[in-house]
Amino acid sequence: MIKEAIFHRPKNEFAYAYDEKTLHIRLRTKKDDIDSVDLIYGDPFSFNHEENCWETSTLRLRKSGADDLFDYWICFIQPEYRRLRYGFVIRDNESTQYYTEKGFYSEAPTDSGYYFSFPFLNKVDVFSPPDWVKDTVWYQIFPERFANGDPKINPEGTQEWGSTEPTPTNFFGGDFQGVIDHLDYLVDLGINGIYFTPIFKAYSNHKYDTIDYLEIDPQFGDKDMFKKLVQACHDRGIKVMLDAVFNHSGFYFEPFQDVLEKGEQSKYKDWFHIRNFPVETAPKANYDTFAFVPQMPKLNTENEELKQYLLSVATYWIEEFDIDGWRLDVANEVDHAFWKDFRKAVKAVKSDLYILGEIWHDSMPWLQGDQFDAVMNYPFTTAITEFIAKEKLTASEFTQQINKVIHQYPNNVNEVAFNLLGSHDTARILTISHNNKAKVKLQKVVQFSLPGTPCIYYGDEIGMAGETDPGCRECMIWDIEKQDQDMYTFVQRIIQLRKDYKFTSNPEFLSVCDKKNSIVYRQISEKGVFLFFLNSSSESQSISIPEGYQHLVSKNVWTGETQTLKKDLTLSPYNFAILKI
Repeated sequence: MIKEAIFHRPKNEFAYAYDEKTLHIRLRTKKDDIDSVDLIYGDPFSFNHEENCWETSTLRLRKSGADDLFDYWICFIQPEYRRLRYGFVIRDNESTQYYTEKGFYSEAPTDSGYYFSFPFLNKVDVFSPPDWVKDTVWYQIFPERFANGDPKINPEGTQEWGSTEPTPTNFFGGDFQGVIDHLDYLVDLGINGIYFTPIFKAYSNHKYDTIDYLEIDPQFGDKDMFKKLVQACHDRGIKVMLDAVFNHSGFYFEPFQDVLEKGEQSKYKDWFHIRNFPVETAPKANYDTFAFVPQMPKLNTENEELKQYLLSVATYWIEEFDIDGWRLDVANEVDHAFWKDFRKAVKAVKSDLYILGEIWHDSMPWLQGDQFDAVMNYPFTTAITEFIAKEKLTASEFTQQINKVIHQYPNNVNEVAFNLLGSHDTARILTISHNNKAKVKLQKVVQFSLPGTPCIYYGDEIGMAGETDPGCRECMIWDIEKQDQDMYTFVQRIIQLRKDYKFTSNPEFLSVCDKKNSIVYRQISEKGVFLFFLNSSSESQSISIPEGYQHLVSKNVWTGETQTLKKDLTLSPYNFAILKI
């Protein structure tokens, strides 16, 4: 037994309240090292006076997954009095150890003070993201490139729609009217959430360099038009999420211009991280910026005046326009104190508002119920694209990475994770997949069958291609003759399948074959038990059916075919099967 690999902390992803009554307890052990794990537990104040000992019970943990180094174990428990002391009984083929807060013992300590403590399950501490997010399928719109519905408000120099390749500086006139004109298209696809990249007044075509946080960029329309757009979305059951850029402003943000003009005498000088005066933008800025872009000065969110200004911005768009979510740009570079106040401010206005942070790495510090509801799940994206699109991971390595992501967070965090295959910051999924449409479809099957809230980047559903920025920001193709209608139908069907069968739980990988690049995993939902078979290989493969499911009757929910399962299932290259048992 490798004790050094065994780990538990009575907090975060290892011990958490899933709901008002239920605790989830997890343990980590070395991979393939432990045979079984039991929880020994009891109320800290339950004492057997006759036997002069603490009263305990036991509960078996199940292995919930494994990554490249560790196995993970989990159990669910509803303590009668909402408080718990507990430890673990860990067995391998040679010994039994009792693992407690104070270490390892060959016999169970009788004093409850030795054990891990979950002091009390307080309702206010339960991580409670909005329920509606679990059933939402998002569609990301880059407003400048989605549709030009009102040429009269085109910015100067606007080029004809789709007439040339996108560049970091050209404009095509996308606007709110264009979105309104195509809302029924999105409804037909199955979308019920729209994530807009920034819509506020800015200099660039991407609008991440804000000039005025309280004004719509005139190329998109005005506030009346935006209000009309939000209402039109809500009338169709579509939620609306906006992009907030609070890490940095644009160069032409009035307070920064004031600092450029007045230097140390500016009342806004502490709104930014300026190292010395006078302010210099070249050859290298003497103030902090997003990356090293002098046109994007970093905001000092520790400044109380600026903080109150930004919080008023956040609540204004909720109060006045009834938006449903904020996506927070470069969220990991803003201080935690600001985000805690941000959550309190926006949730006070709209309690079920979705707060999504842009963080590309381990995000547990932001996901403890006091800051964000979710983050953009780029580790999930990377695992899928590296395995299927780029063929850089084996089947085992893929399942290990997915398990690592899933076990990094509590289950109620995973249920609302923002799962994407691409965005305005990445190359398009078809391009990453070397224009192999079967690979794209297989990746979407995985995306829509795992816990989280999936998002489609505009145009991916009709087979648009493009390298990373600016190539991934081409004008949406509206000529139906140039759209991939087969891909559209596929995406439409996979969306409906997720809605019908609610694939939202953590997967259990039953079979992984590196030689065949095949995977079988199980999803259990309120609609039944489902087996997913994936062939991520350029050749047809015969995939073994797990023994417990051989000879059972199943229905392929994709093809409608009913069959009695045998010992194996044959799949063509980059194909899949979804069987309801």
